[in-house]
Amino acid sequence: MEHGKDVIKDVISELTADHREVDELFARFGDTPPGSEERKRLADSITIELVRHSVAEEQHFYPAVREHVAGGDVLADRGIAEHGRIEQLLKDLEGRAPADLDFDRLMVKVRTEVRAHVDDEENNLFPRLRESVHPFVLESLGRKVHEAKRTAPTHPHPSSPHTPPANKLLAPGLGLVDRVRDCLTGRGQ
Repeated sequence: MEHGKDVIKDVISELTADHREVDELFARFGDTPPGSEERKRLADSITIELVRHSVAEEQHFYPAVREHVAGGDVLADRGIAEHGRIEQLLKDLEGRAPADLDFDRLMVKVRTEVRAHVDDEENNLFPRLRESVHPFVLESLGRKVHEAKRTAPTHPHPSSPHTPPANKLLAPGLGLVDRVRDCLTGRGQ
């Protein structure tokens, strides 16, 4: 979910671009033959993108929702709970071979959960945050989210903290370990 380094996007544009990228990966996954290694590679790419996106949202987007949107605590808690369910599904998927019968079943569950989550964010949370803060705040959050994704983990860690300050302290370390592991195994290349 790397975007142009010189283009400063507001947080809503940044996160929406991530959503479209994941949509594209799901579409490519659906076009590949069941049991194929390409399907496993795409599942790994989907996992990497979703984990990085979720970590950045939990560090910056959801705290802003809590602070600026009426009823924000409930909305943020719901979004973070959805992330937790998706992350557990990704963890369950991680050790599966593409020929495993549960592989495709888990991917269908991941896609269903992600679509519902994205729909709620784009149709509910994003407009509410945009109405609640100055565009400068949205741009500042966009920069923070973009930077957070650069150091975020690439593997699911469902038992790690999902709220500040603990998630902001642990995520870069987990991210470094994950990226070294990915480099050694060729995952996500």
